[in-house]
Amino acid sequence: MKMCSIASGSSGNCVYVGTEATHLLVDVGISCKRIVEGLGQLGLSGKDVDGILITHEHADHINGLGVMSRKFGIPIYATEGTIAAIKNAKNLGAIDEELFQVIRADEKMILKDITVNPMRISHDAADPVAYRFQHGKKRMAIATDLGMYDEYTVESLKGMDVLFLEANHDVNMLQVGPYPYYLKQRILGKRGHLSNETSGKLLSRLMHDGLKAVCLGHLSKENNLEELAYETVRLEVTMADNPYKADDFPIFVANRSELSQVMEA
Repeated sequence: MKMCSIASGSSGNCVYVGTEATHLLVDVGISCKRIVEGLGQLGLSGKDVDGILITHEHADHINGLGVMSRKFGIPIYATEGTIAAIKNAKNLGAIDEELFQVIRADEKMILKDITVNPMRISHDAADPVAYRFQHGKKRMAIATDLGMYDEYTVESLKGMDVLFLEANHDVNMLQVGPYPYYLKQRILGKRGHLSNETSGKLLSRLMHDGLKAVCLGHLSKENNLEELAYETVRLEVTMADNPYKADDFPIFVANRSELSQVMEA
């Protein structure tokens, strides 16, 4: 099973997860053209995609959904609340009702040879989820747009071979930055986004001998830097009360507009 970020950040998100037989996209918050170009770099086309999994209805996660669904007729998997919100989004154009497939947190579904298990997350959207994937004994997870984490989050993400984890902002950059006060409060709140420090603390709870790669994603363009996210998360892991150090695992940062390294489980 492989994972690769096609785009990640506050301006648009799209992550590929797949095997030889099954090809999935998690979120399509960039243009259809860019998604198809990214798939092409992975040796795939839009016609190869078996499903689009939507985490929630914010624009940076669904902007390309209308065109992708009309062009390729790909099934769209999302929670009931998210589907209702997508249908209310005015800028997507018509989407065939039959493409929508309802999923529920903690109810597994099988898409060809991948088992998909959505999990609840805390974010200011209708009914948001993160996704876990299993192929044989291989396990991966994509968890972004987390305002906070709790024991449910930790238990849900334990034992993954590959983790794609949010490191959205540096708290100091956000506080002194140009955003209006209400937006700063939203991002810092329990239904906002994970800071670099909090991301590192969560990752410290998820370390285990079988972890093969960690990719940090959904970085804010205005309130973070790739180097800052990388170093802050590594420092939190190294300082944490566990037997692991940051150098024990490959940690990458997903770029805003370029394909990430392909991570394999």
